[in-house]
Amino acid sequence: MKIVRRLGASPRERGSLNGDTCPDIFELSDGDFAVIGTDRTDTLDGELPTDAARADYERIVVISRETLLRAKRDIPDA
Repeated sequence: MKIVRRLGASPRERGSLNGDTCPDIFELSDGDFAVIGTDRTDTLDGELPTDAARADYERIVVISRETLLRAKRDIPDA
């Protein structure tokens, strides 16, 4: 598995002062997506709707609204 491309603007383009640490979204060679975000599992786990669940190896990761909206143009329709 490899990172194929970034979706949306780079952290620097979104105003990160050092351009190194910020939320990011990547498309992977197997068609899946990887997200760099803030781990909010402890805060949001109890807030999940009753029809949602996560495995022990899964984490709830938060990215900024701007990160996702700027990636929207790069997210494939299918």
